[in-house]
Amino acid sequence: MTSCHPTAVALRAGPQRPRLLVLRALGLGDLLAGVPALRALRRAHPGHEIVLAAPPGLAAAAAACGAVDTLLPAAAPGRAVPRSIPWDAPPPAVAVDLHGNGPPSHRVLASLAPGRLLGFARAGAPGIDGPRWSPDEHERARWCRLLRFYGIPADPDDLALDPPPGASPAPGAVVLHPGAGSAARCWPAERYAEVARRLLDRGERVVVTGGPGEEDLVARVAAPGAEPLGGGLPFPVLSALVAGARAVVSGDTGIAHLAVAHATPSVTLFGPVAPALWGPPPLPRHRALWHPGPPGDPHASRPDARLLRITPDEVLDALAGLAAVSA
Repeated sequence: MTSCHPTAVALRAGPQRPRLLVLRALGLGDLLAGVPALRALRRAHPGHEIVLAAPPGLAAAAAACGAVDTLLPAAAPGRAVPRSIPWDAPPPAVAVDLHGNGPPSHRVLASLAPGRLLGFARAGAPGIDGPRWSPDEHERARWCRLLRFYGIPADPDDLALDPPPGASPAPGAVVLHPGAGSAARCWPAERYAEVARRLLDRGERVVVTGGPGEEDLVARVAAPGAEPLGGGLPFPVLSALVAGARAVVSGDTGIAHLAVAHATPSVTLFGPVAPALWGPPPLPRHRALWHPGPPGDPHASRPDARLLRITPDEVLDALAGLAAVSA
């Protein structure tokens, strides 16, 4: 285990090395969207210990990406920047801000006195010589552009995860995941329930999943015959479920990125944020449903108006199209 903090989680053993600290204290989807950048850092610094400051629940997912040696627990409510990083080792040789465009995320890293700090340039964050932030950029491409500015080759399509070692609890199922990090990105439960019923009528196997504390939501969606697997599956189980699924239907949330990582067909429902910013790669096995309009608030307390324009028929038609592509 790394000595940078006693609660750090060592994901792979290794000798003492210079440390490269990455701040991305966000959710599962954010971690998976950052995999191309993390792998680029791994290739560019093969002799460093890569330490990821992120929520402790992401340890298994970070290990699966193959680019992180140690997870250092760090989190804040919502998408805020942690006030501090529990680092009690010598300063990191390199610190990389993959959390945001600063200045709070820059400052928390700068407080550790790293040998070098990589991040987007921003007024109020002196000492950062990086590129300018662009709000109209896909999340995967953004962080790869940041690294390329510093001479680190990075491929935003380097997304794939290896097949999980465990067997799927529901091979060949259509996985419906009605939850998301905010109400703005949650398509109504009754519409997911209608999709579930109609898929069951067609002879499909249907599984409904949810995040921690979403057992009631899963129960509302799981029509008779559907299999509820809600309440926050451990990452290895969720990964195996997604990897073995016929398709995944969800909002713009972590499981959608996991489907992309496992090359599992997916239908992703977008509302306040356009798929051009967070959507899957433009491949036939992925369908992004969205009704264009002015940007909304992804953290609002009610479903976004653009999301509500998506109908169950659109979702079922998209699933039928995926079946035709994979046939």
